Amino acid sequence: MQVVSVQRGDSPIVLGQPHGGTFVPDEIAARLNDTGRALADTDWHINRLYEGILAGATVVQSHIHRYVIDANRDPEGISLYPGQNTTTLVPLTDFDGQPIWQSGQESLEDEIAERCQAYHAPYHSALREEVQRVRDRHGVAVLFDCHSIRSRIPFLFNGTLPDMNIGTDGGATCAPRIESVTYEYASTSPFSTVLNGRFRGGWTTRHYGRPAEGVHAIQMELAQSTYLAAEAAPWRYDPAKADRLRRWLRDILNAIQDTALELTP
Repeated sequence: MQVVSVQRGDSPIVLGQPHGGTFVPDEIAARLNDTGRALADTDWHINRLYEGILAGATVVQSHIHRYVIDANRDPEGISLYPGQNTTTLVPLTDFDGQPIWQSGQESLEDEIAERCQAYHAPYHSALREEVQRVRDRHGVAVLFDCHSIRSRIPFLFNGTLPDMNIGTDGGATCAPRIESVTYEYASTSPFSTVLNGRFRGGWTTRHYGRPAEGVHAIQMELAQSTYLAAEAAPWRYDPAKADRLRRWLRDILNAIQDTALELTP
């Protein structure tokens, strides 16, 4: 099974997609319960949503499901959001707080370490290589971390999530001009937008974002209601809704690219 795939481009933009994969090895799938086997917490169709959206963008995509190992979590297991409900490096529950493993079949520490080596590390090795490659080429790189989630998940947040959730860890992971142009273009769209709200940026954004070194990182967490027919199985992609969203995502990415190139030393 291919753990990660890379589509190389010549733009300074790298699209990271850690949660679109649905592959679960048979020996792990056999230990999931019915809730876990539903794989409900997938970033459904995220690769299709962003496909061809920006000419020259590099795409790094994990094919492994987050229930095997979450590629957007600290490999040391440190919580991204201390004091708030969230899922772990190898989740014990789904986003609704329901157990996903059969009783007694949860992962042990040594097994988690093995999964990190087999699935987490290859994704980040590829991502790190591509970020470095485009930075070497342009003098600047922007990692745009692509995510999506159901718009209503009481276990994780109150009420309804905004359509576009931009995360820069309070401005720490990218230059102010990149943050502002992202928020500006998103805010002029018909989609509700928030900056550093419930989702401030996951481990990937916080780990790679080093604006002083010419590497900028932004997380975009989209409400799945913006491009799915319904936020429920069978998680059908709605082309009309997706095309409407893609128009604005394209504008946002082009604006980020233009701004990034202006920052080139």
